[in-house]
Amino acid sequence: METRELRYFIAVAEELHFGRAAQRLGIAQPPLSRAIRQLERRLGATLLERGSRGVALTGAGAVLLREGRAALEAVEAAERRTRRAVLAEAGQADVVLATKAGASSELLTKLLDAYAAEPGAGVVEVLLCGIGEQVRLLRDGRADVALLHRPFDATAGFDTEVLCTEGQVVVLPAGHPLTGRAQVRMAEVTALPGLPMPRWPGRDGAYPDGPGLQVRDHTQLLQLIALGRASAVLPESSRAQLHGDLVAVPVLDAPPVTTVIAWPSHSRSAAVAGLVRTATRL
Repeated sequence: METRELRYFIAVAEELHFGRAAQRLGIAQPPLSRAIRQLERRLGATLLERGSRGVALTGAGAVLLREGRAALEAVEAAERRTRRAVLAEAGQADVVLATKAGASSELLTKLLDAYAAEPGAGVVEVLLCGIGEQVRLLRDGRADVALLHRPFDATAGFDTEVLCTEGQVVVLPAGHPLTGRAQVRMAEVTALPGLPMPRWPGRDGAYPDGPGLQVRDHTQLLQLIALGRASAVLPESSRAQLHGDLVAVPVLDAPPVTTVIAWPSHSRSAAVAGLVRTATRL
């Protein structure tokens, strides 16, 4: 299969409409339809059911959609990494570090300062991202290294070094009755009236069902907590971001959070290796 064919098929599979897919691709509909039929003949499988009510994916089509997306992401990642390798050989490449906005701020500051003091250290470009986006940025080649947080972030396929493990706290609006406690339990936190836990978008960008408000970043979340609209269980290090209108109370039975520095297992970047060495010394 050609990458062009995969892009054509994915567009139709996502739009479930040949006309919209052709418009999205910037081509006419007839050559798009011919390309999909040719792909089906080559694979010996019907990928799309065409009917008067529209287009639907077959079982084989659903498999190709999933695998095709992964294949195109791998091709795009290879292109980005190759371009960065060319820059590295010319001494022009920076190390791109992806990290969740608002997370591990103190650790990140220490890491950047320590690495900058190393002889021959390169430039580290910090790519701040949303919840769970570090993994995608690392896989598709837009980031060289990332700070990930287990058990929330997937580390499969990456090399990792553990940087720290910490407990979790519940962040509450100042004046809430629980803020006078030395510690609480998860059962108490999840049962708080009027302060539901937030809902974060999943990998597909959709929010799970639930009573909590939809949030996309920590700044939005902390403001909602200060307004008395939500509560959240966060790593202990999040205390550094809290202002006077927010209070953190340790959650005795919350699972610990382990922060790791992660990079693609096939990376041969000397700059990444130097940054990892500095991180593990901290």
